[in-house]
Amino acid sequence: MQTQMHTMSNLFAQLGLPSDDAAVERFIASHRPLENGIALYRAPFWSAAQRAFLKEEIIEDADWASVIDELNGRLR
Repeated sequence: MQTQMHTMSNLFAQLGLPSDDAAVERFIASHRPLENGIALYRAPFWSAAQRAFLKEEIIEDADWASVIDELNGRLR
């Protein structure tokens, strides 16, 4: 089984956010630090659809999980 390798830019595009490198860096800088006790998908800056996508992908350990984990780390 082949897994898809997603990039941070792909993730931001999937979430409906500006996805160029500068926009990703601005998003991370403006939303960090995220408190350690808050799950990434529960952060207040996500829409309901974004929250659902992030939660589902992490729970299912789907193709997006590694890049979501990377985003989680960068927001801490």
